[in-house]
Amino acid sequence: MKFYYYPGCTLSTKAKELDICARLSAQALGIELVEIENWQCCGAVYPLGTDVIAQKLPSIRALKTAAQANIPLVTMCSACHHVLKRVNNDAIVSKEFRDTIARFDPDLAYDGSAKVLHYFEVLRDYVGFDKIREKIVNPMTSVKIGAYYGCMLLRPSGVMAFDDAENPTIIEDFINAIGATPIKYAMRNECCGGYISLAQPEKAAKMCNNILANVQSSGAEMLITACPLCAYNVGKQSNVNIEYFTKILAQALGLEVEQNA
Repeated sequence: MKFYYYPGCTLSTKAKELDICARLSAQALGIELVEIENWQCCGAVYPLGTDVIAQKLPSIRALKTAAQANIPLVTMCSACHHVLKRVNNDAIVSKEFRDTIARFDPDLAYDGSAKVLHYFEVLRDYVGFDKIREKIVNPMTSVKIGAYYGCMLLRPSGVMAFDDAENPTIIEDFINAIGATPIKYAMRNECCGGYISLAQPEKAAKMCNNILANVQSSGAEMLITACPLCAYNVGKQSNVNIEYFTKILAQALGLEVEQNA
């Protein structure tokens, strides 16, 4: 199984563990991740202005590379996935957007034909959770894990098409596959306030504390996430252990994470 891989900036710096464990796990599961050459930062925030073009060009370059090779494009970071998926949707639904890109740079003319996947979708739809379950050597049978989806993986639901935005199950199914007990709690798909944490730190802290109060009342012993911003923002507010899902996967597969992270 071959995929183009867009790591993004944070996975090359503060969130190296998310990237390293994903690559290790991919090798163990028969997934070939081919990092896109000369990728650029996606900007981390999807520009809402319909006339914003320059900020979307890095995403267009990665998307077109994958489309030309007819290889799905995989992302790990929730923010990167969000931006790439939405820019790709712009190219699908808006002729004006496609025409503007082509006028800006004919070499970047793009029709939205790339298939954009999150690593979770690769695990579910290409490897299969049943197959992952068969490969687990260190099942986390005594651990109660809560999934923290956040907002960017799920919304807008019609574009992201990742899972049911109000009652997602993909991460809980993943937790089951690694042998742990998934704990559902009401606020697992609520925003942590990551993008306002600098401008409005008190409001962001309140949002995180509300989520964490819900987590603690649920009995979850750990949270897992795919979002570096969520991991930072929620983690700094709490004593609850929050880990990247790829680290937990690598550990369950019996891989030597500590020597590589």
